Amino acid sequence: MSTPQLVVHRDKELMAEAAAARLITRIVDAQSSRGAASVVLTGGRNGNGLLAALGTAPARDAIDWSRLDLWWGDERFLPEGDPERNVTQARAALLDRVPLDPARVHAMPTSDGPYGDDADAAAAGYAAELAAAAAPEDRAGVPAFDVLMLGVGPDTHVASLFPELPAVRETERTVVGVHGAPKPPPTRISLTLPAIRAAKEVWLLAAGEDKAKAAALALSGAGEVQAPAAGARGRSRTLWLMDAAAASELPRSLYPPASA
Repeated sequence: MSTPQLVVHRDKELMAEAAAARLITRIVDAQSSRGAASVVLTGGRNGNGLLAALGTAPARDAIDWSRLDLWWGDERFLPEGDPERNVTQARAALLDRVPLDPARVHAMPTSDGPYGDDADAAAAGYAAELAAAAAPEDRAGVPAFDVLMLGVGPDTHVASLFPELPAVRETERTVVGVHGAPKPPPTRISLTLPAIRAAKEVWLLAAGEDKAKAAALALSGAGEVQAPAAGARGRSRTLWLMDAAAASELPRSLYPPASA
């Protein structure tokens, strides 16, 4: 796995704009070299802030939206259209305003969908969808995502992998149902660390003072069971995209030579 690299921006607005520009470049490069790109989205204020910034970015139309596959790192197991679902928020922030191919928007199942209220069956269904999209050479039974984005919680959780809970210990399955999550709603669906680590690049988004302790813990050598963000690594690159507030408790030795 790759060693984490840090990019620290002045504030969350600049972080979102810079991350959006970085994502455009990564998608366009992948589409130029391979014909298509695959990205895993994250929810929360930082993930939605990035999508909103992407919607207003001058280079937005450099992306061929019809050749972009979108997946999610986790989802709240709620009914279709619920405002708390990550996909609902992503549609409002950006997705409904760009010409995506609906068949390439891979939302996680809902609690009123074909699996009913069985989150474990829904997770298995999403794992099967990922496996069907993976090439024979791809690792862990999931596509080789070009970019997989994760928000970092104040408790160091990423996706819906919370410290010490069973999901963060999973080593075989790529998607699991999460029960008893410490933040509402308690039932969720999440990619596991093996699926996350199959991505070419993993980007962790952290902005705000409430993320400072989590970032310091995850980047200080903590174990992934105690600090799930510490276990989120990409095969070729791991980027922590932060604002100054989130980076405020990091040792200066961890800072990159030049930060925006």
